[in-house]
Amino acid sequence: MLFSANFALVFLFQIYVFNVSFAKEPMCSKFAYEEQLLEKMIRTEIRVETIDIEIKKTQETVLNTLNDIKKTVADMTDRFEDLRNNITEVMEQKIRDIEEIEEKMTRPSVAFFAHHVSDVSLHVTDKIIIFDSITTNEGSGYDTSTGVFTAPVGGMFQFTVNFCTYKQKDSPIALVLAGKQIARSSNYDKDSHTCGSFSATARVKSGEKVWVKCVYGSSSYSLWQDSWKMNSFSGFLLYQ
Repeated sequence: MLFSANFALVFLFQIYVFNVSFAKEPMCSKFAYEEQLLEKMIRTEIRVETIDIEIKKTQETVLNTLNDIKKTVADMTDRFEDLRNNITEVMEQKIRDIEEIEEKMTRPSVAFFAHHVSDVSLHVTDKIIIFDSITTNEGSGYDTSTGVFTAPVGGMFQFTVNFCTYKQKDSPIALVLAGKQIARSSNYDKDSHTCGSFSATARVKSGEKVWVKCVYGSSSYSLWQDSWKMNSFSGFLLYQ
């Protein structure tokens, strides 16, 4: 009876040990798998975080590069605009220069220089003084037979009169434009023949006449002329 009880107890103990051993093996395998899986997940998460950080750094670098490119493009655009403006200004100035040259080339040439007075007496008021020798007569405006300059074109003119006076006599003369005196002068010296000059700048219309005349006539008034003392009347077109 006792043997049977002991045998049953041993048999039950062995069954318990077997069951415990058999039960522990699957539990250890499950825990190891879960541990490995968790480790893999943690490593994957770390790698994902690392990749995310790298992506953010790359995005930041790309954005900085794009900003630099935009700044460079803006600078190049400003420089190009400045260059274009400078080129435009230079070209406009060149065009103005060319137009001015063309204008000068097409501008009519008007100039005259007449000298020598055959009749030096100034005894008649308003007498036209005739300078009967011509050196220059561009535009054919001066007439040596009348002493009158007729403007072939309208514009701004410069006129000069040089005259010499007999000693102890006077010479009141004037420059006349379209019948009106625009400049005048007189010389006097009791001991020697003397010379003087005067000039005027005036706008003259096409066809208007300019001449030199005696302002007051008198037998005591007279011009003088020799190889050194020359009477002359000259003028030229400044611009139209």
